[in-house]
Amino acid sequence: MIPFDLSAALHVAVATLAGLAVGIEREWSGHARGPSAHFAGIRTFTLLGLVAGVSGWLSTVGLTGLAVVLLGATGALVVAAYLAASRADVDGTTEVAAFVVLAAGVLAGLGYETAASGVTALTLLLLVEKRQLHGLVSRLDVVEIRAGARFAVMAAVVLPLLPEGPFGPLGSVRPRALWALVLFFSGLSFLGYVAQRIAGAGRGYAITGTLGGLVSSTWVTFTFARLSRHVSAHHAPPTGPALALGVMGANAMLFPRVLLASLVLQPALAAALWPAFVLPLGIGLLLVGRGLRESETAPTAAPPDQNPLRVGAALQMAVLFQVVLVVVTHVTARFGAGGLYASAVALGLTDVDALTVSMARLTGEATPAALTAVAVTLGVLTNTLVKLGITLTLGGGAFRARAAAGLALMAVSLAGALAWRLALAGP
Repeated sequence: MIPFDLSAALHVAVATLAGLAVGIEREWSGHARGPSAHFAGIRTFTLLGLVAGVSGWLSTVGLTGLAVVLLGATGALVVAAYLAASRADVDGTTEVAAFVVLAAGVLAGLGYETAASGVTALTLLLLVEKRQLHGLVSRLDVVEIRAGARFAVMAAVVLPLLPEGPFGPLGSVRPRALWALVLFFSGLSFLGYVAQRIAGAGRGYAITGTLGGLVSSTWVTFTFARLSRHVSAHHAPPTGPALALGVMGANAMLFPRVLLASLVLQPALAAALWPAFVLPLGIGLLLVGRGLRESETAPTAAPPDQNPLRVGAALQMAVLFQVVLVVVTHVTARFGAGGLYASAVALGLTDVDALTVSMARLTGEATPAALTAVAVTLGVLTNTLVKLGITLTLGGGAFRARAAAGLALMAVSLAGALAWRLALAGP
């Protein structure tokens, strides 16, 4: 007797519900009714999900041949339906959705119900958002299409071919991780280009910078500083204030990001650290809010007609990052864990996340949270000064003045908090 327990019944039920969900959308959208109706509606799609789920279950109990026959016959029915419908309408969305339901149903029948649910949800999203997706594609121009294709090659072809490493001095050179930085820099530039077109120059860069700050405020500052210099040199529409607003958004995100990571890794460190971050976070949010209000009344500048990926600039940033990383690796290896503040300064030069993780791991009975909180504050101050130097050195036009002023205010507030913390610690 073939076993069919509760677990198998649940798997088949998930497959059936997947077909039901897609069938409801096809029925609701009108593709299953009228003179040009396609072959499947709510009932047919539900049955397709049921057949696929049963086929997946049959494979688990060794009846693979019967499962293949069922799926093959059902797939042939879908193909025949498309051949008949294509005489009047070449749209094959319903038929492709039927094959997706079959695939999701088999996954559910095999026990991969999470994957099946994810595939079904994505399919529903694509079907429901048809008008919005077509509208988005119609607004794309040749610059964006070319940039998207290049980025796809960089991410899907070049990245997997690069070796993982490490190579070089102290194992500090990792080609794949370095190329991932290039992808981040290029993707950030592309997001800024797209967001600027959708939301306007001011809000577009503010959104991009703030989201980029969730990953690295240093990289955002680097990218936007170089972009401001390019815009200024080519006499493009002025976007300096908008780029500075994006940098302020990225740097404002740095403080809740560090606090959240500290809270997860070592709550005692977060409790000792948060007072030092209140004032610089408030400064960042205040400047972002003020900049957004100004952008509502300022004229919106069109994005410059250029390659939005800016791969050359991204390569320069990644190479510079690698040089700094080698220096930091040597400094950290020389001072070791005993030089707590020296290590914090070294890590703050490039990677605040590594600083947070390192200090959270050190926090304990031997190293109290008050001491590691000072080290984290010192590292964040160092990182802020590095970004201030990047802004003054690489930035151009109005960006340099605005971003530098904001970063200087944050640095002064961090220095004040650091001095206060050291005074409390005593000699």
